[in-house]
Amino acid sequence: MRRFGLSALCVLCVAVLCLAALCHGAAGGKDYYSILGVARDASQQEIKRQYKTLSRKHHPDKNPGDEQAHERFIAVAEAYEVLTDAEKREIYNRYGEDGLRNQAGAGGFHDPFDIFAQFFGGPVRFDRRGQRARPRGPDVHVRVPVTLRELYAGAEIDVAVSKHVTCPHCDGDGAASHDDVETCSACGGSGVRVVKHVLGPGIVQQMQSTCDACGGKGSTIARPCPRCAGARVVRDADSLTVRVEPGMQHGAEIAFDAEADQIPDHDPGAVVFHLVLQPHAVFTRHGDDLHADVTISLLDALLGFARSIPHVDPAVAIELSRAAVTPPGFVHVLHGKGMPRRPLEKGAGAFGDMHITYSVQFPAAIDSEARGDLIRILGGTSLTATPPGSPPLAHDEL
Repeated sequence: MRRFGLSALCVLCVAVLCLAALCHGAAGGKDYYSILGVARDASQQEIKRQYKTLSRKHHPDKNPGDEQAHERFIAVAEAYEVLTDAEKREIYNRYGEDGLRNQAGAGGFHDPFDIFAQFFGGPVRFDRRGQRARPRGPDVHVRVPVTLRELYAGAEIDVAVSKHVTCPHCDGDGAASHDDVETCSACGGSGVRVVKHVLGPGIVQQMQSTCDACGGKGSTIARPCPRCAGARVVRDADSLTVRVEPGMQHGAEIAFDAEADQIPDHDPGAVVFHLVLQPHAVFTRHGDDLHADVTISLLDALLGFARSIPHVDPAVAIELSRAAVTPPGFVHVLHGKGMPRRPLEKGAGAFGDMHITYSVQFPAAIDSEARGDLIRILGGTSLTATPPGSPPLAHDEL
């Protein structure tokens, strides 16, 4: 009985220790799954989707002066960084946040704004040596139509992207199961074969080439994966959010590193979006300046006028007024009414100018009575005599 009681006590102690370890993993620090609002078995696509939504919602630029939103933005970035890294995620699942802090060689977290910039289009990332560890796949270039208003005010545009991703069924090894991956018998797992050629008595040439039996992988597959048929990748749909900053130019490039096709044994290339400006109904853009043509009547050209025209931003109206005579082709420059300059600044010079070129619409015809009035008002004499009662002269006859 005493021996049985001691064994039972040992089993109970082990169970308590295991339960404590599990509780520590769940409660020992931040719950990154709850921060992102995903399940513990969430896929990479679900994690990315939640990060995209929450990081935009809590970004300090959208919540000025809100310290809680700033802290939430940082927490969301940390959760995303951990749960999208297979090694960090496994450590976190076992030991919680403390396990990550105690990990040998842990370098802490990246700047949350850098993560945001990379996620919404940023510079290409490199490894610690400043070079890529593996060959890099090709970049994918996509044209994104944008309006002048989007380039003026900024916008976030969701773009659907179809690409190859590592097969989730076989984790990219192309086999039905791990037991179906076998060492290549032709090269012994080295991926290369040595071929000898006898050139003459006592002369042997030895050449090394990629093993043709396994394609240099060092292994062969007994049964291919039923999902990808041994291709190691499958086609998948994704969505990337292109963040258009105010003042960007036609042709600007926004790159998403490692978001192109996933190719076995390669680092994915970048998806590069090229902004393509669509024609505007009123304005054309030249650098940071806006240009428009406005037609006024002859009366307005002579006596002056006041009118308003819509701006690129529908909420803004441009007030035009002239008291002096406006000749055809006159250019009216409105300083600071153009496009935002980059990098964004404040105060004078933060915006380009607006150039309004006036066209004067002349009447199609002038009757004899009006003609006489114009001569008396403007001075001078008539070049052609118009008998009383004659029909008015058309514009092309003047």
